[in-house]
Amino acid sequence: MSKTPLAQAVALATLGASLTLPTLGYAAFLEDSKASLEARNFYFNRDFRESTEPRRDEPSKSEEWAQGFILRAESGYTEGTVGFGLDAIGMLGFKLDSGGGTAGSGLLTPDNSGGSQDYSSDLAVAAKAKISKSVLKVGSMQFKNMAIGSSDSRLTPQVFQAGQIVSQEIDGLTLDVARVREVNNRDSGDYQDISIANSFNSGTGAVGTRGIRLSGGATTDKFTYAGGTYKLTPELTGAYYYSELDELYKQNSFNLVHVLPLADKQTLKTDVRYARSTDDGRSNVDNKAFGAMVTYGLFGHSFGLGYQKMSGDTGFAYINGTDPFLVNYVQIGDFANKDEKSWQARYDFNFASVGIPGLTFMTRYLTGDNIDRGAAVSEGKEWERNMDITYVVQEGTFKNLGLKWRNATMRNNFSRDIDENRLIVSYTLPLL
Repeated sequence: MSKTPLAQAVALATLGASLTLPTLGYAAFLEDSKASLEARNFYFNRDFRESTEPRRDEPSKSEEWAQGFILRAESGYTEGTVGFGLDAIGMLGFKLDSGGGTAGSGLLTPDNSGGSQDYSSDLAVAAKAKISKSVLKVGSMQFKNMAIGSSDSRLTPQVFQAGQIVSQEIDGLTLDVARVREVNNRDSGDYQDISIANSFNSGTGAVGTRGIRLSGGATTDKFTYAGGTYKLTPELTGAYYYSELDELYKQNSFNLVHVLPLADKQTLKTDVRYARSTDDGRSNVDNKAFGAMVTYGLFGHSFGLGYQKMSGDTGFAYINGTDPFLVNYVQIGDFANKDEKSWQARYDFNFASVGIPGLTFMTRYLTGDNIDRGAAVSEGKEWERNMDITYVVQEGTFKNLGLKWRNATMRNNFSRDIDENRLIVSYTLPLL
């Protein structure tokens, strides 16, 4: 797309180009810049189903409709031995429909009356410096690795205040180190200290199945990780991360991914994950999490089978509100309760293989059992079924217009049952 004067003006305003930069550095700073504006219209409906009468303080439904705008901008670097740049994420959210006790979907910022605010806005800015193939970032940013995964499954994304170094000086090796201080959650209007996902099942309100207990404060302002990925062979990639949520948990995470070409348009992908989590002073965290997913690809089809097992004195520990690095973390549940064993069967189809590019379909079914609910009750069991249908217009006037329907059903014998639908209409406009 050509760089129009309007597009450059919008992008430069977001990147803060008015900051003092060396005159000779402007060319590379601009030429390598990228910017896009996404309009995201999001309808969320979570219907609670149960055979017993819920408590009076428990809603029977969570339903909201909102419009969001996400401006993402990444500058290039100024010229010289050390290059400087700026990244930014601007976020706006508007309430279209919410009320009557149906708030709490995570789309909108809560208000003091139990509802949602009409409007919210945030600006996440990070300064960056580059030497050779190593980049230092300081400010507000998103993460997506084995130690921490920023959630982007609602109206606006989750961002963190942090400092990060990523180095790729050695071919095939990526090293990643960060110190994280605070989090701005997807439904929050400000930054807060970080907490552990404690004794609940992905927002369903389940208590007691995770088994994690805290003996002091529930939050901290220090999360540290160090790790990396290395391409051992063209087909095999290995990864290791060490992370520590100060005084709450320590975690060692391992990952091996192997992609085996079989024949024309056929592959066999194996993804094996293991994490060992222990306490760090103010919790009883003790967990071993093993997961494996094998996926066979045939033309536009993908057939996957996954297995996940929790062992130890507690369930899996991770930062509250993030996407944990688990094979069986899906739309509603994470299947990571104490002693839980779970299976997943998944099918994907890309309609581009039959001449309809941009249209994709996914369905999966998961079942988990052996959950430790205590000696006085029977073992916990749960299952979840998901379906996603997505279409993105590939060309013409409405190019980049996306339509997505996400449907989920979750049932268990220890918490509330859920039927859920998410309808998302998005349009991404490239600016630079």
